[in-house]
Amino acid sequence: MPTLVTDAVVIGGGHHGLVAAAVLADAGWDVCLLESADVVGGAVRSARLHPDFTTDLFSAFYPLTAASPVLRALELERHGLRWAHAPNVLAHPPRPDGGPAAVLHRDRERTAAGLAVHDPRDGEAWLRLCRQWDQVGDAFLRSLFTAFPPVRGPLQLLRRIGTADALRLARFLALPARRMGEELFASEQARLLLVGNAVHGDTPPDATVSGVFGWLLAMLGQQYGFPAPAGGAGELAAALHRRAATAGADVRTGEHVERIDVRAGRAVAVHTAGGLTVRARRAVVADVAAPALYGHLLDPGVLPSRLLADLQRFVWDTPVVKVNWALAGPIPWRSPEVAGAGTVHLGADGRGLLRWSADIESGTVPASPFVLLGQMTTTDPSRSPAGTESAWAYTHLPRGVAHDAAADELAGRVDAVLEKFAPGFGDRVLHRVVQRPRHLQDADPNLVDGAVNGGTAQLFQQLVFRPVPGLGRAETVIDGLYLGSASAHPGGGVHGVCGWLAARAALGEHRAFGALRRRVTSAALELLYRDPRQRP
Repeated sequence: MPTLVTDAVVIGGGHHGLVAAAVLADAGWDVCLLESADVVGGAVRSARLHPDFTTDLFSAFYPLTAASPVLRALELERHGLRWAHAPNVLAHPPRPDGGPAAVLHRDRERTAAGLAVHDPRDGEAWLRLCRQWDQVGDAFLRSLFTAFPPVRGPLQLLRRIGTADALRLARFLALPARRMGEELFASEQARLLLVGNAVHGDTPPDATVSGVFGWLLAMLGQQYGFPAPAGGAGELAAALHRRAATAGADVRTGEHVERIDVRAGRAVAVHTAGGLTVRARRAVVADVAAPALYGHLLDPGVLPSRLLADLQRFVWDTPVVKVNWALAGPIPWRSPEVAGAGTVHLGADGRGLLRWSADIESGTVPASPFVLLGQMTTTDPSRSPAGTESAWAYTHLPRGVAHDAAADELAGRVDAVLEKFAPGFGDRVLHRVVQRPRHLQDADPNLVDGAVNGGTAQLFQQLVFRPVPGLGRAETVIDGLYLGSASAHPGGGVHGVCGWLAARAALGEHRAFGALRRRVTSAALELLYRDPRQRP
């Protein structure tokens, strides 16, 4: 059987894996990346939906990419990436009667002026929120996009705003999205900009800290817009591939890793289904879901029983059902201001979002789903012929309800929502494809039952609790093995930080004081995962 020897092996060619490969190769390491699919990208891919219509199969808009210092540092524009923007960032019509929608523009003054139409107080309230972001946003992102526990970001915040305001900010960030909207704004439309963005994740709008997701996405949309790669999401993955290859990484597709070898407590090699063995002199970085890493790629005999028990409590985010359309013309919206938005939130006002969330959390297929829709040709005219529209929408099923019948039922309800907000929509459909949860998982095994976030984003599985208590860093209980997927801190989204943190941890182990730090980390993990029947 063929054998390769390299400094580092990266398992998985999603965007985090490609980032890790590029960072390690930049440092002069020999790197081999193994991806089981025929193309790299993971959940950053596009395809032809219909002749001359391009759709994004998973993720589509990338405000976190635009904000990520990791991805900006890779200078992907030098490797062919180009960005496209819709005329407006986002719109949320509260009801299907054609009443005025909330619209997020890239110009904060335009956003504020539009919100002031709904209530004169909300224009200035929006500008105050933007000024708050100007003051704390970079430090907040620094805290988010760094290894846990963050130090420099919080210290930067304390120096900038003082202890009293830092405590007020902490309370603000802990608010449920619904409560945050009520404290900030007078009109329903302004509140929907926060609450609608909050449910991009799987956090209920009345859950603690759900507001931070809405605040973050709304402010990123205000600062960076919701950009999309010109030509399709796959162009972002292709640029990452070229960047890693230019640095010297050996990127191999069609190589499914089946097993990681561990000897004397250290990861030393990986084996593929095709018979390839790749020996790793320094590190193995896994861009795979945590349950797959610990439950399938490693022999359970090398893992602490407490870790395996903790993984039984790992919670996936809710299953996604996605509907893709090739349309003969633009969507005929009742509310004309929705036409220029790249991203559209549909199907629920504030109270409707609570009812929808209650259905999801109680195991009920929602009768009236909340829908996130992308107008991709509006955003990037190259996606389909002039005068047409390539569009998609997705919504969620309850956990444990991911079968095809429920997915098809929900997809039909998505069509019905579109027809209410845009009468005549169905007459413009040239072609329609439903991606059920099993289709998403078949295309990317990390998307278990159609979960696209690498695990729930709720507080009990974030920070030091991600993926399990105590493993809030890229380091694992196995020396030389690093978790670099969305199952690791800081979680889902196309920001590259999980792969970057894994690569940085691997590089750090082989630098000055790296061995000492690794021994300290290993000792801490041993204490955390020692069998409770054993004495210290």
